Amino acid sequence: MAGNEFDLINRYFKAQPVGRKDVVLGIGDDAAVITIPENSQLVVTTDTMVAGNHFLPDADPVKVAHKALASNLSDLAAMGAIPAWCSLALTIPTVDEVWLKGFCEGFYKLSEYYHVQLIGGDTTKGPLSITITLQGFIPAGKAICRHGANAGDWLYVTGNLGDSAAGLDVILRGNSPSNDIENTLLNRHYYSTPRVLAGQALRSVASAALDISDGLIADLGHILKASGVSAVLNANELPLSDELLQYAGSREAAAKLALRSGEEYELCFTVPESHRGALDAALAHTNTPVTCIGQIRHGEGINVMWEEKEVDWSLSGWDHFSS
Repeated sequence: MAGNEFDLINRYFKAQPVGRKDVVLGIGDDAAVITIPENSQLVVTTDTMVAGNHFLPDADPVKVAHKALASNLSDLAAMGAIPAWCSLALTIPTVDEVWLKGFCEGFYKLSEYYHVQLIGGDTTKGPLSITITLQGFIPAGKAICRHGANAGDWLYVTGNLGDSAAGLDVILRGNSPSNDIENTLLNRHYYSTPRVLAGQALRSVASAALDISDGLIADLGHILKASGVSAVLNANELPLSDELLQYAGSREAAAKLALRSGEEYELCFTVPESHRGALDAALAHTNTPVTCIGQIRHGEGINVMWEEKEVDWSLSGWDHFSS
């Protein structure tokens, strides 16, 4: 198929399932015009995914699109924001009809679910990469940040951890999943569930939060550094799926995966003792499982406990610039 950039935009991106009333001017002009709700603040995040780094070049484009948008949605969820508008910068080596149709299928299915409208972006020729800027809003002064944790706060995570790393391991082996467990883990790597409703509910109870994109052990460190505190983390309490336990072969091996697993897109957050009793009620309508895995303390660093003993597992999370 031939055609220029504008043909591409018209065919694949101008028609979409979401049309928000607060979008005054969307795709088709030099820039978009949106209306921000009164007494709200704008929350903006940008993520880039590069073929060969974040996904294999021959990966299913439906899954790649879900993963790309989900990573941005998770950032806004961690702030307690309501997602609303996004722009997409797509670099592709050639105009591949099959790939683009699959990408749009995955992208629009997730954007429609969260009522996010694509309002602009850019398309260029080059090595395959996807950059999404997602914008949302939050009541003024209500954003959950990383710097609010205090000694005595309790440490929580949503969902299960470790499945994404196990799924990536299946992918990198270069073979198709050999059983139902491996297939489930592979899909969990691509099809994360951004905790958007949970993030909004946590505005009233959490003192600090972030999403787990580079691994719990690395991302928790960001909260601790920003807040000037330390943490005791009980690895025995990590929420682990049955599939991960079977894949890893032991609870200890699964726990190590859970601590370093990136691209989980679950939330890690802290709750003061005074708000702990209100946590279940705040999350009741979100259908989001949460697990207490430790506590914030004075000092620096993370003390990992296993079977009531401190351990040094020499774990680290994802580093975008490591070799």
